[in-house]
Amino acid sequence: MNQIKWRNVLTQLKEQKAALAALIILAVFVLMSVLAFLSPYDPNKIMPMDKLQAPSATHWFGTDDYGRDYFARALYGGRVSLSVGFLSMAIAVLVGTAVGTVSGYFGGWVDNVLMRTVDVLMSIPSFFLMLILNAYLKPGISTIIIIIGMLSWMNIARIVRAETLSVKEREYVLYARVSGQSRLAIILKHIVPNIMPTIIVAATINIASAILMESSLSFLGLGVQQPNSSWGSMLNNAQGYIGEAPYLALFPGMFILLTVLSFNFLGDVFRVAFEPRANRR
Repeated sequence: MNQIKWRNVLTQLKEQKAALAALIILAVFVLMSVLAFLSPYDPNKIMPMDKLQAPSATHWFGTDDYGRDYFARALYGGRVSLSVGFLSMAIAVLVGTAVGTVSGYFGGWVDNVLMRTVDVLMSIPSFFLMLILNAYLKPGISTIIIIIGMLSWMNIARIVRAETLSVKEREYVLYARVSGQSRLAIILKHIVPNIMPTIIVAATINIASAILMESSLSFLGLGVQQPNSSWGSMLNNAQGYIGEAPYLALFPGMFILLTVLSFNFLGDVFRVAFEPRANRR
């Protein structure tokens, strides 16, 4: 069954050129970020004599107000933004899957307690809570990853719970119960593997949200600290030079836009491929 679903993904990628383009764009961004060390320029080296140079053959993206090569900073900034997206997504998926499967499988008072906790957390504006936590905790990339991951698992938990309620009534799960398998073994061996497509869809969308959150925090000056860069912090630094050097905002803004749109396109492909009802539309 899972092989059929993954074949559906390939079919969707072939049919939807925009989704295939999104996959290529993400692959290029990831590869560029991984190979950022190959850049001949130090992204943090200050060169006052070269400040605010327009894009040229020497500096492909120009230079910023400190004379730093903007292309190198965009590469290393992509490494930060993508790392935050993937790692915070991993935290959110782990926590959300654990809470959702336990809640859906056990039901009763366990389900009530966990879901009411999720409802309370979802009622709190997560972005403002993020601002407060980030202001009191030690600034850094690891702090941002933990904050975003721990404040974005609730939607995943609700989706996983709904899938678990359906899967736990199927014959192979009932047989596993009768055969004496432990509850943990049933969850790990029978429930989680069969709801993995749904988890993948939620994770894809979660990455895009995490990148936007990190960019927003960095744009407000509460994310990645100087001299390090992320696409959001580059946008923040570009505010004062919109008229004089618009390219400072153009390149990081374009990268954020393309990355978020690409993940959303891929999430839609996974949703259509994994959900039979969506395929019939």
